[in-house]
Amino acid sequence: MMTWMNRRKARKTAKHCLHHARHSRNMREDIAPSEAVANIYQAEQHLAVAITSGDIEQMERMSQQACEAAAVVLPPKSFAAFRENLEILVVAIAVAMAFRTYFIQPFKIPTGSMQPSLYGITSVAQHGAGLMDRPVLKNLKWAVTGDFYHEYRAKVSGTVGQLMEDQWDPSIVRFTIGGKMHKVPIDAYHRQELKVLFGEYVARGTLLWSGIRKSGDHVFVDKVRWNFFPPRRGDIMVFSTDRIPTLPQGSHYIKRLVGLPGETIGVHPPDLIVNGEAVYTPASIERIATKQPGYDGYALADPRARDGSILSSPDDTITLSPAEYLAMGDNTLNSRDSRYWGSVPQANMVGPAAIVYWPIGKRWGLAR
Repeated sequence: MMTWMNRRKARKTAKHCLHHARHSRNMREDIAPSEAVANIYQAEQHLAVAITSGDIEQMERMSQQACEAAAVVLPPKSFAAFRENLEILVVAIAVAMAFRTYFIQPFKIPTGSMQPSLYGITSVAQHGAGLMDRPVLKNLKWAVTGDFYHEYRAKVSGTVGQLMEDQWDPSIVRFTIGGKMHKVPIDAYHRQELKVLFGEYVARGTLLWSGIRKSGDHVFVDKVRWNFFPPRRGDIMVFSTDRIPTLPQGSHYIKRLVGLPGETIGVHPPDLIVNGEAVYTPASIERIATKQPGYDGYALADPRARDGSILSSPDDTITLSPAEYLAMGDNTLNSRDSRYWGSVPQANMVGPAAIVYWPIGKRWGLAR
């Protein structure tokens, strides 16, 4: 038994030395003395034979010779292991960035404009932490489901100030208490679940809201497909907001592609109208227009919108140029989309959403 273990250990060491010797020769054979290169090559051949033979003493002797020959060509450096790991990390980051730039890009759904096809960040009121909301367990729960229990409390004593929008995170609203900024989920505010009223005095530590914050769906965007195949109606499109009037610049939106270049688009609730006819294809358009469970059909834009609207009556239409597309959310009752700000230039198109990779749930898998 001991002989078998010793042979196994000797063979493992010999293979490591052989790999090191070959690596050293490949790294320096163009600048190292020819005699040193010949010596390390010969040591490699002898070590390979020793490994094949299985002789313990021969493997140990040849391993030592190979390592000594390698040290002449490529002397060991301090922090060698650290440098090697750092090189691997740098290469891995470079490969990841290249994939993100040219092939796939992760994208987080921030709002509920695509519900129920894709979910943004939402909340569910809950009074007190459950068993899976305890320390350690709640982190495991979040890693799988994206659900995390929160309690929002007053940081100071004071009067509750006025509501303010958050330009960076549309899933929350902000307000002050005693001059200090606080936040709560925006959907909890709309459901009137806050335990305090604006203008009233609250003491430090007062519970403002408690419940589960659900992470928005995270998707991979295919940045290659549209280079070979044109965008299709029904694709879930990710696009840049640059140079689109009234939209925040330098951001990205995700909507459903409903209008193609050259088409005239209108809305006759609950139908999407293309060139004067209601369309029900593909299936992603049909389930919205026919009000399948969870969907409310295509709605007109609110004519009272602060920045105006374009498709706010059944008589309104948008005619697209040969390099423009039209985007709408699946949840048109709660979506700021092309009905308000118009078309998406072809140059802004990033790619279709391909896969929901997190959190793991009923929408995990192909985005559709």
